Amino acid sequence: MSTTWFVGADWLAEHIDDPEIQIIDARMASPGQEDRNVAQEYLNGHIPGAVFFDIEALSDHTSPLPHMLPRPETFAVAMRELGVNQDKHLIVYDEGNLFSAPRAWWMLRTFGVEKVSILGGGLAGWQRDDLLLEEGAVELPEGEFNAAFNPEAVVKVTDVLLASHENTAQVIDARPAARFNAEVDEPRPGLRRGHIPGALNVPWTELVREGELKTTDELDAIFFWVAASATTNQLSSAAALV
Repeated sequence: MSTTWFVGADWLAEHIDDPEIQIIDARMASPGQEDRNVAQEYLNGHIPGAVFFDIEALSDHTSPLPHMLPRPETFAVAMRELGVNQDKHLIVYDEGNLFSAPRAWWMLRTFGVEKVSILGGGLAGWQRDDLLLEEGAVELPEGEFNAAFNPEAVVKVTDVLLASHENTAQVIDARPAARFNAEVDEPRPGLRRGHIPGALNVPWTELVREGELKTTDELDAIFFWVAASATTNQLSSAAALV
């Protein structure tokens, strides 16, 4: 079944009591904000009926790398405990910067949920419209959730290395330019500066305005400029070698 990728605050306000809708609060601290207590922020105020989707807690903690996907059954158990039902229309939101809601959307889709949408503008947009919040945890009956992992949603590091070496695919790095260009340290200890060879930098913040994607024309212009700049740099490098 086809579902729109984004819904607005006005749409959600109209459908908030629909039993086929479930709301998921997926706000998350960005790198460098580890001192934030996001779980407490959720308890202090969230969209009515929203359960807290803790991306940190839902990651695979047996991996030395951050935010790796958990095993399908582990994810399914966590969703059932939250009261999430995979056959309902899930509405995911973050604090309003479009930072973590897309991650939650992708995780849910990767584990087989068909109907998932992101709340455009997030919590900030909801509050700008003077819509109600509620406090405290939301307790729901155990949900029905059986994870069906989609392996095509994930690529292995060997696939990325091959694409980088043979130019069989374009790698996009969505980090800030300063991190991409190795001008600043990575916020996570132990990670080297720099980027994957051949990657193009499209900082995710350049694609977003007030918690929503920019217009199609604006996105076209951004990606066209990135591609054109990469071509110019390649030609300049080739000329320097002549």
